[in-house]
Amino acid sequence: MPETKLSVVLIGDSIRMGYQDTVRQELQDIAEVWMPDQNGGNSDNMLNHMDEWILDRTPDVVHLNCGLHDIKKEFGVAEAVIPVAAYEENLKQIFSKLRNHLSMSVIWATTTPVDEALHHENKTFDRFEQDLVAYNDVSCRLARTFDLLIHDLYSVMMDAGPARYLTPDG
Repeated sequence: MPETKLSVVLIGDSIRMGYQDTVRQELQDIAEVWMPDQNGGNSDNMLNHMDEWILDRTPDVVHLNCGLHDIKKEFGVAEAVIPVAAYEENLKQIFSKLRNHLSMSVIWATTTPVDEALHHENKTFDRFEQDLVAYNDVSCRLARTFDLLIHDLYSVMMDAGPARYLTPDG
């Protein structure tokens, strides 16, 4: 009898979209990897799509991330699209749903660094490193509270240096 492959779901924003093909290729012999076609966006959007993207699929492993779209600030606006308190509440609900509904491995991935100047020049909104660090701190604290594995993409990218991780748009 052939061995059953693991079911892996990848959920996240453009960070996930950047590594999804590599993950699928690397795991092809041991896992069926699924992810939505669209960008997962911010934590509100992830929470709204939990059933469709994760819970209805009953995966063995879920790897998820959100944050880049939460920290967005329109030019000249002080508050992020999803303020840090709302981000924290959204993640509490997401993590709680995952822990209460399924017995799966859940991996939380931190948000990767941004270059503020390049980002400002090439986007219609800002993202600031200090916000990113604060949101990552909140997400990691919650992930530990819910006993999730943490894939610290932020540290991996910082250790690699900007020349290795930045795209032309920051």
